[in-house]
Amino acid sequence: MSITPYKIGFLGSDEISIPFLSNLIEDPRFALTGVLTQPDRPAGRGRKLRPNPIKEWTTQHGFPLRDPIKPGVEEVDWFRSLGVDIFLIMAYGHILKHDMLTVAPVGCFNLHASLLPAYRGASPIETALAYGETETGVTLMRVVPQMDAGPIVDAEKVKIDSSTTGPTLRVSLAESCIPLVQRNLVKLCEGNHNETIQDASLVSYCRKLKKTDGLLDFAKPAHDLSCRIRAFQGWPGSFFEHRGNRIKVGTAHAGTNSGLKSGEVGKTVDGRLFLGTGTTALEINELQKPGGKMMSSSDFLRGYALEEGELLDFVSSESLLL
Repeated sequence: MSITPYKIGFLGSDEISIPFLSNLIEDPRFALTGVLTQPDRPAGRGRKLRPNPIKEWTTQHGFPLRDPIKPGVEEVDWFRSLGVDIFLIMAYGHILKHDMLTVAPVGCFNLHASLLPAYRGASPIETALAYGETETGVTLMRVVPQMDAGPIVDAEKVKIDSSTTGPTLRVSLAESCIPLVQRNLVKLCEGNHNETIQDASLVSYCRKLKKTDGLLDFAKPAHDLSCRIRAFQGWPGSFFEHRGNRIKVGTAHAGTNSGLKSGEVGKTVDGRLFLGTGTTALEINELQKPGGKMMSSSDFLRGYALEEGELLDFVSSESLLL
């Protein structure tokens, strides 16, 4: 006996969704009926227009696709004509209006990469890591007009340890979406799920990252700086300015020694590099000069002059929370 699959509409633009989408299309209980994503954007050094990963994936698999600058009446009518039963959304980039939210009879459900109500907003992955969290996850919630404010259906937790970076955390969170969707999608389609209102007293927001967020503020504690460096390893990266050069920092960790002023350079005879912070020194493991490649601090110092006792210029950085 054949079954009629539930028709799924997906809205998203980030590759974090690809693992669960790839799993979803192998399940005969569901049919990915249409995908809405962001249009091509300039990327790379040549600033040529490039499709986002979701558009590439959708095109490769031959699913119906639209990529408007902003979803409007035409997209509402398109999804209605496709007869979608339910919307799944992740990292799409638009707050949906009432007309779109009411197209799918089952409703719209979003996967947000934090344990809500913490870290609502644009950069939950990097912000949770930058603030030293030891646990985060993905929350499945019903979409409402307010940003990330809908009632919670379920969540999948992910651990963070001292080796976790922004890129590795994104991979872990992407994989965590698979069991989250698997155990909830049929319940959602059948209306057999529970929803829990978010605790307003625990809400926090995070903003969109900027390139300048990578500039290291050596007045901050060493532990905080090491967390930010791991969080921003993918983008925007971490760096400091030295004699007109932007020096990128690949990896670093909080040291136990102190006595250096904030931003002061300290070195050892075996090539270890320390920079003073608001607490203990920050040991820098990897650096990269303009036009060069990332290398160990000992190799870097053989070809670049960072003088013992120099004071690096820095400015106080903004909070990642709104």
